[in-house]
Order: sequence, then C-alpha cells, then structure tokens
Amino acid sequence: MSRRAPADEQVTALAHAAAAAPSMHNAQPWFFRYFRRSRTFEIHADFERTMPHSDPDTRGLHIGCGAALLNLRVAVAHEGWCPETLLLPDPTDRTLVASVRLTGSATDESELGALYTAIHQRHSSRYPFEEREIPDAVREALCASARVEGAALTFPTSWHLREVLELVQEAEARDITDLGSDQDLARWTRIDAPSVGTADDGVPHYAFGPRKRGGKAPIRDFAGPRKVPGRDAADFERTPQLALLSTSHDHPEDWLRAGQAMERVLLLATLKGLSSSFATQPLEWTDLRWPLRDPVSGTGYTQMLLRLGYGPKGPGTPRRPVSDVLDIRP
Repeated sequence: MSRRAPADEQVTALAHAAAAAPSMHNAQPWFFRYFRRSRTFEIHADFERTMPHSDPDTRGLHIGCGAALLNLRVAVAHEGWCPETLLLPDPTDRTLVASVRLTGSATDESELGALYTAIHQRHSSRYPFEEREIPDAVREALCASARVEGAALTFPTSWHLREVLELVQEAEARDITDLGSDQDLARWTRIDAPSVGTADDGVPHYAFGPRKRGGKAPIRDFAGPRKVPGRDAADFERTPQLALLSTSHDHPEDWLRAGQAMERVLLLATLKGLSSSFATQPLEWTDLRWPLRDPVSGTGYTQMLLRLGYGPKGPGTPRRPVSDVLDIRP
C-alpha cells in the first residue's frame, strides 16, 4: 500500500467519490479543500444550499456532509491510506465540519475500503420494490454497520411500522398545502428539458419514479402538483421495509455521525443487492419527528428514515463538477 502523498489527479478522484454521496433534494451542500503539505482534506458545509423550510436547523445539510465524509473515508482506505478523521475541528468556523488526514496504511480499514465499489452504484430508487423480505442476516449486518459509526438502525414492525407510515401520511398531507415545501421543491427539482439538460444539482424528472397509484411505501412525489409528460403510475409494495436511523443526542456532531452511518448502511445494502430511497417527510416537521423513535427504548433521536428492498436500481442524478467543489492548496 502506498504511503506517498497523492498526486493531484488522485486527490480529484477522492473528491469525486466523496461528492457521489446522497443529500437532501440532491443539493450537494459541501465543498472540499485539500492541503498538499499536510495531506489533509477539509470538508466544508455550503450553507447557501440549505432549505429554509424543510431543513431550517441544517440537520439534513449536516447529514449530507456526513455521507460525503464517509465516502471520502472509504475512497481513502481503498487507495491504501488510513483516514484520520476529526469532526468539527475548529469551533470558530461553523462551515468546517470535518477534516481527514491521510496517514500510514489502511491495515485496519479493510472493511471500509471494501465498500468502494458501491459508491458509484448507489442511487436512490423511487420505483416499486418486491414484497420479498430482507433476510435477518442482512438486516443484522446493516445494523452492525450503523453501530460502527455510532448510530442505531432499527426495522419497525407491526404497530410501530403502521404508526411510522401514518406519520409519513400526515407529513405528506401537510406538505400539500404548505407553501414553504413547494418553494423548496421548486428550487431543487428539474422538470423542463432545458433545466434537466444543464443543471448539475437537484432532482431531475427522470429520477422522480412513477406516481404512486397504490401501496403503502412512503414515496415523496417530487413533481408535487406539476404535470410530468409521459410519467407512469404504479402500485408500490403493500408492506414496505423501513429502517430508522437514530443517535443518542441531537447536535451537529451527531448529525455528521448519522450521515456517515446512513451512507455506510446504504453502501453495504448496495453490495447486498438492495435498492434504497429516503422518506424524510415526517423528519421535516418537529412534532412528527419525535414519535418516530424506537418505542422499546423510548430514547434517541431519529435522524433518517430509509426504505430498503429488492427492486430496480435508480438512475444516477447530476453532480457538480469536481472543479467547482474542490480547492487544492500547497
């Protein structure tokens, strides 16, 4: 394994992998700075890319940055270095959410580096999944993956699953008449051909998936009240398989840990042949987020609601050029 300082081309490839992470409405709220002398990446949050209504406290923005951080750690380990990571290293700079220094060899990071092939395979899938149940062994592996990053992953069942689905429905009903939600969607969705062809962020219409005709799967309709020519309708799964990701506390550091845990789970799920999407609607309403928590423990803060299953892979969504999100310094 190499211990040399990476060439600029390698640094660019590492940032490219990091930027493949998911983020709320594909806003890609991050910026990377690399210092050659210290072999250190800085990950900065871009607060111009937040959502005033859906994410007023920037919790979702930090989760997206955490996902990018996990991808960067995976790519660094894959290339043979050990990613020495610090969260929120400078209390005086709120944009600086993490640093990653490339040290030694990644002898203890083999499991992390093994996730690399999934980075560019993982895409959100807003298509119907099969009713086939995820095996217990796979669920346990996903839960263990979240624990490594300091988060808990649980699969609600029975009455708890019904309650989670009811909370999603309540959030969706509120969003229909909520002007703020419409404004966030209008900014970050692309329906007309010119914007789809030129935008390097947001959610393009080809990634919306079909309109839900039936079923209980929690699928955000990114079209809202707008018509999308040629868009089909479909029946989704009657018994969706959802996973709640939570942390013990609810501060920016916890949100970054949640983002890393979320992405680690998603990358492993991809390698296990699973497709995935997000259901953040109830997390965007303060009074609906709290009842999502695990009823057994009654503790923890729900940070993300995932939908997992066997089904079509989602299409890739646009990404900003690496030159726009990476600054290499001496």
